[in-house]
Amino acid sequence: MQLDIAFVTETFPPEVNGVAMTIGRLVHGMRERGHRVSVVRPRQGEADTGNEHEVPLPGLPLPGYPGLRFGLPAGRRLRKLWGQRRPDLVHVVTEGPLGWSAVNVARRLGIPVTSGFHTNFDRYSVHYGLGWMRPALAAYLRSLHRRTQATMVPTEALAADLAGEGIAGVRVVGRGVDTRLFDPQRRSAELRASWLGEAASVGPVCLYVGRLAAEKNLALVEKAFSAIQVWHPQARMMWVGDGPSRKALQEKHPDHLFAGMRLGEELAAHYASADLFLFPSLTETYGNVVAEAMASGLPVIAYRSAAAAELIEHRCNGCVVTPGDERAYVEEALWMLESEDRLSELSAAARFGMLPRGWDGVVSSFEQVAREAVGVQP
Repeated sequence: MQLDIAFVTETFPPEVNGVAMTIGRLVHGMRERGHRVSVVRPRQGEADTGNEHEVPLPGLPLPGYPGLRFGLPAGRRLRKLWGQRRPDLVHVVTEGPLGWSAVNVARRLGIPVTSGFHTNFDRYSVHYGLGWMRPALAAYLRSLHRRTQATMVPTEALAADLAGEGIAGVRVVGRGVDTRLFDPQRRSAELRASWLGEAASVGPVCLYVGRLAAEKNLALVEKAFSAIQVWHPQARMMWVGDGPSRKALQEKHPDHLFAGMRLGEELAAHYASADLFLFPSLTETYGNVVAEAMASGLPVIAYRSAAAAELIEHRCNGCVVTPGDERAYVEEALWMLESEDRLSELSAAARFGMLPRGWDGVVSSFEQVAREAVGVQP
């Protein structure tokens, strides 16, 4: 039996972030399997009228995240929408007012409802001067997930954390990576030459990909690269992404390279053409960029949390250190760059470890949890 599933999300492609990318993959994968999938989301610009599969609703800009919006309460609209065509399942992706409305309406109509836990918004609050709100935000997030039949998460560690907080029905669905797009074969001598100039064969090139914002702990990227420069004076630092911290970073580091937002093959070439990926974030629920870097044959140094804890085997295909230990982080980054042979071995192991982690298995896991929530056997 094929399912009729309504996804409710604050973000969706073509918006660029990890949640949008993940949900885009799930929606595409479920449609390929023959399921009917609709998407309810905030309107993406004035000209956004949606289509037969996407229902745009009013929203407001998300503070600190230009280009992203959060949905407004929409109980009346959702009751009408699902009264006209009742889905078998409602899957709530994000926990904003739109998501809360969706949980309420689904429960009142007797429609099975599941949720996804994608972002630690309560941890983000500390970095935007709203730390005093963290307990309330955490309570709000947990309250929403306790009202759904299953909460889907990307890692076993996060599943254990949420289960320990009294959230029942936590299921690990995982995250995938496109190993055809993110491939070491996309390494570009021409691109490296544009970064390194006459030192194109020397390097190393250190890379950060992601949002340029306070919650990503970018000060440690700066600190680690400064230490790397002591031993490798011709090293270059490449930043890929955008965000509120970009201007200050560019002013502080005129010798660094800033590529802005890159997508698709351009992004893949940037990963593959670098030598070391610096990712010190402590606010991730997963961190898709870690998987993308490793699939590209780019060794990663990260804290032992989220995707890094699951994907990286220390000093075998990358390096992980105890969260918050900045000294160890810098020391491991230097260790990785001690020799070209060591970096090459880490690169090959990183790529090899990601080859089995495509999106098909993730979609299959999502489908299984959806069928269980609806009470339908495969």
